Amino acid sequence: MNANADVIAWLLDSDPALRWQVMRDLLEAPDTEWQAERGKIERQGWGARLLAAQDSDGQWDGGAFVPAGFTEQDWSDTGQPWTATCWSLTQLREFGLEPECACARRTTRQVGINSRWDHVGQPYWAGEVEECINGRTVAQGAYFGVDVAPIVQRLLSERQPDGGWNCERANGSRVSSFDTTINVLEGLLAFACSNEDTDAIRNARQAGEEYLLRRDLFRRLTTGEPADPDYLLFIHPSRWRYDILRALDYFRESSLFRNVEPDIRLAAAIDHVRSRRLSDGRWPLDKRPRGRVWFEIDQDPGQPSRWITLRALRVLKWWNSYDQTDGR
Repeated sequence: MNANADVIAWLLDSDPALRWQVMRDLLEAPDTEWQAERGKIERQGWGARLLAAQDSDGQWDGGAFVPAGFTEQDWSDTGQPWTATCWSLTQLREFGLEPECACARRTTRQVGINSRWDHVGQPYWAGEVEECINGRTVAQGAYFGVDVAPIVQRLLSERQPDGGWNCERANGSRVSSFDTTINVLEGLLAFACSNEDTDAIRNARQAGEEYLLRRDLFRRLTTGEPADPDYLLFIHPSRWRYDILRALDYFRESSLFRNVEPDIRLAAAIDHVRSRRLSDGRWPLDKRPRGRVWFEIDQDPGQPSRWITLRALRVLKWWNSYDQTDGR
């Protein structure tokens, strides 16, 4: 499934944070070209705006998970906030900020010194107790060159009997959740890509992947019905939430890292992505998480989305490269 010239031009008419990924993943531009575009993130557009919002101590909005002074009543009134340190670091990683640039090195150092988790004040790069939070922290640390191996070891010990993870484990849950599992899988894959892919990490990823694959990425095992209707919607930014396009993008990265073909059990999710393509070759944004943000980086729900379109096109490009007959 190829993108037409108008769609590519529309994607390129955007921010450096999105444009470099179009150049690399869809256009297969020479490394020097997309790397030059990526280098603009620190100085231009969304990346520069987010870095400008940073506190003097390296945090964002005065807190690790929630902003300083944010109350339960604020949460009830406005929804979960997305302006604190962990969400801002995740956003910079997804933008593709160069991890070796001076501002990234300074940020990771300051966050390590000054940021403490809301739970009981754990140092930021030591992780928290919740698997969703720790999965994202591993992904951030692996990307920005911080030693997060102790958090990885903790996550490996917290896998549920059915193969995945659940952030409610500490409250007694004994089954996995889609949302937690994708957060942990992304973190473990990022760690494997930048460190050693040990047998223990590989086995844990394969177990977590199998948890999702057995369910076609969205179904209940018991009934075959969607476990949550929102899993079939396209959500951006994902934050902690799961949807099948996020999962497919993960399986694409895992497949490329391991140099293996896509699993046939992804076919139902792939078919759903194909079915949602608009007549002009783009994909819509279905939902945006409620809550305070620094600024918006996508179109309004119901409108064609550059981020969703980029992710859909690169997933289908990967799938079709192994699917010559288009029969999956």
